Amino acid sequence: MLDYEKLITEALCAREKAYVPYSKFSVGSALLCDSGEIIRGCNIENAAYSPTNCAERTAVFKAVSEGKKEFKAIAVVGGPKDAPPAEIISPCGVCRQVLMEFCDPYVFEVIMAKNTREYKVYKLDELLPEGFSPKNLLKNK
Repeated sequence: MLDYEKLITEALCAREKAYVPYSKFSVGSALLCDSGEIIRGCNIENAAYSPTNCAERTAVFKAVSEGKKEFKAIAVVGGPKDAPPAEIISPCGVCRQVLMEFCDPYVFEVIMAKNTREYKVYKLDELLPEGFSPKNLLKNK
């Protein structure tokens, strides 16, 4: 069984690094690799808006850049900067698609948390049913 509290705590720590001068909405994530290593990510905004990167993608891209491509779960927390999360938030559609690239949607867990006691857990398939994955492209080869 996964240690949800530990993963959420790591996401809360990652949230402290968020660069959010425009939205003032900081998000942190903690990605659990199959090896047991946890990779943190935070959202990083940009004045041009479209180059902004979400916390979940930051964690995935950091992991992949270090050669890690197999993951078990991700915890996500967010809310107004300089205040504890006031509600549970979920990954955006782009982040769900990036997770689909590397994760088994029927096994990979997404933990959406307000704190270590209030959270929801979903399989990626529940958040992105009928998602497009590498398997779709491999069918054509």
